[in-house]
Amino acid sequence: MREIVLDTETTGLDPKAGDRIVEIGCVELINHAPTENTFHCYINPERDMPKAAFAVHGLSADFLSGQPVFAHFADDFLDFLKDAPLIIHNVPFDMGFINAELKHLNRPPIPLDRAVDTLIMARRKFPGAQASLDALCRRFQIDNSNRELHGALKDSLLLADVYLELIGGRQPGLGLSAEKAGADAPKTAPNKKRSPRPHAPSPDETRAHAAFLETITDPLWKTGA
Repeated sequence: MREIVLDTETTGLDPKAGDRIVEIGCVELINHAPTENTFHCYINPERDMPKAAFAVHGLSADFLSGQPVFAHFADDFLDFLKDAPLIIHNVPFDMGFINAELKHLNRPPIPLDRAVDTLIMARRKFPGAQASLDALCRRFQIDNSNRELHGALKDSLLLADVYLELIGGRQPGLGLSAEKAGADAPKTAPNKKRSPRPHAPSPDETRAHAAFLETITDPLWKTGA
């Protein structure tokens, strides 16, 4: 099963107000395990960078002005996604920006129901608790110490670990060495052979049985019936 964990960085909060994507990061999962296959790009938003957005991701207008526009990456991006389910933290935000960029190119939008929202998953699993990516990393003891600034690929890698914890925890390796298997195996007592127990009646038991038989009137074994 192939899934894609996806994150974006933007110039702001609302594509309808003119905000644009400046970075995309994707991580491929196969059977709920991250592979080394990733997609990452910086994008020229063709506009200025508000101070509030710069404080989040640290991508300046000067740096981004030297990057290609979204149209340059569109085909490679969509080809990387193919038809895989998308894993996103806050689906309406990221998908809203992606579909706005596709609309600029007169391309069809990606259906929202194709995406799994880890923000909703976290809120359902931990009602009332903080559900930000940082909070979930702390809850699951995932190292996010290098996340002083947001980054689309960096955050996708963290989200991949969070997602696997949300769906039940990362599976430990099934291949145990023979030595570890032997060390961890339950200890059982050695199988000692016992001497056969006697089953023949004692002389006293034989006499008592004969006396009992004499008390029975007209037993069947004497009449031949």
